[in-house]
Amino acid sequence: MSTDDTREDKVAAGSGPAGPTFVARWDLDKTYLRTDFDTLRDLLRTAVERPDQKRTVPGAAALLRELGRAGVETHILSGSPDQLRSRIVQKLRLDGVRWASLTLKPNLQNLLRLRFRALRGQLGYKLPALLRGRCELVAQRDGSGALVREVLLGDDAEADAFVYSLYADVCEGKVSLEDLTRIMRLGHAYGDTILDARRFASYVEKGPVVERILIHLDRQSSPSDFRIFGGRVVPFYNYLQAALVLHEGGRIPPFGVLRVAQDLVVAHNFDGAALARSYLDLSRRGHVSGRGIPEIVAAYEELTQRRVGGASDLRAMVAELERMAAELRPPVERPSQPVDYEALATVHNPRVRRHKRR
Repeated sequence: MSTDDTREDKVAAGSGPAGPTFVARWDLDKTYLRTDFDTLRDLLRTAVERPDQKRTVPGAAALLRELGRAGVETHILSGSPDQLRSRIVQKLRLDGVRWASLTLKPNLQNLLRLRFRALRGQLGYKLPALLRGRCELVAQRDGSGALVREVLLGDDAEADAFVYSLYADVCEGKVSLEDLTRIMRLGHAYGDTILDARRFASYVEKGPVVERILIHLDRQSSPSDFRIFGGRVVPFYNYLQAALVLHEGGRIPPFGVLRVAQDLVVAHNFDGAALARSYLDLSRRGHVSGRGIPEIVAAYEELTQRRVGGASDLRAMVAELERMAAELRPPVERPSQPVDYEALATVHNPRVRRHKRR
């Protein structure tokens, strides 16, 4: 497939002169880059790796490129130390990724200020950064007056589902400033970060801003672990699943889904029929309905008019999708329950949970 933008890639999520109409916020480690920070050796190895040595999660770069093609404004927020900025920027450029902002953790500054909790903590770092990023959009509403919607991508290694869900509910007005203060205190955030979060939250135009929270199951966590956050959170095993959810939401075109699938089968040796079964997994968990399959089939038929890499696996995937389409049932809408953030605040970090079990 060509890497050039084509007419098929134009979807409703594009940016206009007044600002974006859809925003993606990405974590880096274990969401885009395959990095390990669990030991000092891991940290040192990551620090000295050249950009071309850094490994990406299969399909992540392909999906980032498809979001760029669709005009989605991508903001990257990571717990990686700011000292790695130049190498991360080079890696993103090598992968052909477009991004609007790149926020990294000021770990050296935290060390100099003896803020040791901040080195590992995510709540006091990511939540104020997310709220600030929302406030810094060119406009929080698009040209039609609708709130600019967002998708957030993270992983199961840290606190992403917790922090992202809290951010979504703060933006929607479901969490008051007083509740936010209590939650962040329970999560051991520093006082100045709590004040920042309160300040930025007060500037956010309230409404259902976050469409989806996509959580990459890097550690093979059970999807059931995330039910407490409601149907907005979608755990996924591979990036085709993330692409399928975004396509059904009208955020990337069917050709984008096929390009992500092609990347997985050509560059990472995924099996086409197995990828199709990823759709069935999403359907059984209530995250897709099957309505996007006809578009994917039609896009594949157009692609077969020219030679493409991984054609046999793509053919197997599309055939399996077409076969299962008749068996799929619309997802059952389940009423969402309020998330008890105060109860979760003290255990949202897996490292804290492991320490408490010792």
